[in-house]
Amino acid sequence: MFLENIGGLAMALLGASLAVGLSCVGSAKGTGIAGEAGTGLLCEDPSKSGKVMILQLLPGTQGLYGMAVFFVALIRMSFMGDINAAAGMSITAGCQFFAACMPMALGGLLSAIAQGRVAAGSINILAKKPDDWSKGLILCGIVEFYAILSLLCSMIMLFSLSV
Repeated sequence: MFLENIGGLAMALLGASLAVGLSCVGSAKGTGIAGEAGTGLLCEDPSKSGKVMILQLLPGTQGLYGMAVFFVALIRMSFMGDINAAAGMSITAGCQFFAACMPMALGGLLSAIAQGRVAAGSINILAKKPDDWSKGLILCGIVEFYAILSLLCSMIMLFSLSV
């Protein structure tokens, strides 16, 4: 019985950890892609550093969303309160937490990488047509929308769990 309860908590913690971990991996990759594009432009025109920094920062939001899901999951499983209550979690409850964290884990990973690519393209717009850089910002926002949907989905499921 003890191992079954620890297994439930382990499954829940794995889901929460993947939500933040995969979202942060995607953000690191996405900001890296945008940063590589930005360095080329900044070598030519350092005055555009503020706009480049905004475009590079955008894929980093998914890591923050993953961290929010991580903390909400820990709070909802009572991990940050009564650790003994959390240790008594069933496998079924652990799987529910795991499933609730997966939209943010996968959505954060994939959308951050995609947004990094769009941000890199937007930096190319900034280089060639500086007055049209806001169009690239809007394109990045469209990808961000899907990261927000992943966040919303995970949050709704986490708050819907009966613990």
